[in-house]
Parts: sequence; C-alpha cells; structure tokens
Amino acid sequence: MKRVGFEMKIKKNSIDEYKKWHANVWPEMLEALRRNGWKNYSIFLREDGTLFGYFEVEDSFQNALSRMSKEKINTDWQNLMSPFFEISKGAHPDKNMVEWEEVFHLD
Repeated sequence: MKRVGFEMKIKKNSIDEYKKWHANVWPEMLEALRRNGWKNYSIFLREDGTLFGYFEVEDSFQNALSRMSKEKINTDWQNLMSPFFEISKGAHPDKNMVEWEEVFHLD
C-alpha cells in the first residue's frame, strides 16, 4: 500500500464554497475514486487556502491520477473545481497536485 500526500492551493475567497462542495461530493465521483483504488482519502485546509491531501493506493500516485483521468465524472468535477484554485484558467486541479515525499510513518 502506497501512502500519498499532496499539496494544492485554492483562492482564499473560494474557501467557503469549496468547503460546501466537499461536504456534498457527488456520489458518482465518490464511486469513481473507490473504483480506481483511492482509499482512506482526506483533504485538510489551512486558512490561507493551502490544501493537504492524503490517500492510500495499491501502486502509485501517478497511476491513481491516470486511472481517474479516464473517468468522465472526474473531468466534470475538475472543470467545476478549477475556478477555485490558484492555477492557470481552464487547467484541471488534479494536474497541479504537488506530491509530498513520505519520510516517516508510525503504525
């Protein structure tokens, strides 16, 4: 099992709406994540808009992203989320995730 940490940044004025969407993620999106092996997935948010995400997957971060990129529901979700992020206009947030290296783990 690979533990994955990643970082992203949303616009500070988008925080409240971003939280609302994530309180009610589309069921089809949740199912796509599960179907593509994303387990124990959490997103943490700082006041400045910095997000830290964590999930577990059988193989690798890049393979998990690649599998999700083939899901239409993921494309729709990324299009919806894109304006909330500090990324180029029209870019998908999942193409701008910065992976963190795991340097310690305690079971």
